[in-house]
Amino acid sequence: MWFKNLKLYQLTSSIELSDDELQTQLESMSFRPCGSQDLATMGWTSPFRNSDMLFHKTDNRFWLVLKKQDRILPASVINNELAEKVAQIEKETGSPVAKKQQQDLKQEIVHRLLPQAFTKNSSTHGFISLKDNLVAVDASSDGAAEAFLACVRKCIGSLPVVPFAKNSKQEILTSWILQDSPADIEILDEAEFKSPSEDGAVIRCKSQDLDADEMLAHLQSGMLVQKIALAWQDRLTCILGEDLSVKRLKFTDVVKEQNEDIPKDEINAKLDADFTLMSAEVVELAKALRDIFEIDSEQ
Repeated sequence: MWFKNLKLYQLTSSIELSDDELQTQLESMSFRPCGSQDLATMGWTSPFRNSDMLFHKTDNRFWLVLKKQDRILPASVINNELAEKVAQIEKETGSPVAKKQQQDLKQEIVHRLLPQAFTKNSSTHGFISLKDNLVAVDASSDGAAEAFLACVRKCIGSLPVVPFAKNSKQEILTSWILQDSPADIEILDEAEFKSPSEDGAVIRCKSQDLDADEMLAHLQSGMLVQKIALAWQDRLTCILGEDLSVKRLKFTDVVKEQNEDIPKDEINAKLDADFTLMSAEVVELAKALRDIFEIDSEQ
């Protein structure tokens, strides 16, 4: 398992996590499948195969997995059934069906169809690194990351965190193209520029030399970098956003090949090794971002 996105958060005060206590706390919200009348359920599941442990710990980094199950009941199916039922009633009674009655009919249809609906599973992975005051969530949206954090808080009582970026880093990212990028960062060939004016014009470029005159002209005219593709220390590539969110995170072979000697049939051993390696890289990236953007001084 290798994270593909990152939402990074800074712990604003220290917390303690006891292995035995954490397991009990997470069990209070362990995952259960949807019942016949559940639209969705959410809860913690084990990072490992065939394990009852609801977290995995390595080097004081706690790996958690939040699983969600949704029943797939398209609105179009419900609305079609409702329209047919309303038409039938109006034909029989000769009177229009009131809105309140239509709502009641809709609830009856949902109640009847839910047990027959297919389910869809999804998971959000994240880890808490106590010694680094860091929480990292593999999520592409703020909503998914906040749901993960909220469930952690519900179980352990408190999780005092703030996002890495308290304000937009557009100007700093823009300076990386107009001037120089930090020593360990190589600017790649993809970016998104946005105008700070009211029209909010956006330019997205891919497979494009960002040092080209036409690209520089947009920035020199006042546009700012919203997202930028980069490589860090030849260890990973990603798209870094102005809010310091990370998308399309890919670890290079230099990193991944370190675990190639683990047999594929030793699934849990491979998961442990990959998490240990991946989370260590994320921690180092977070430290680099802290230094580059002087994040500690913002707190």
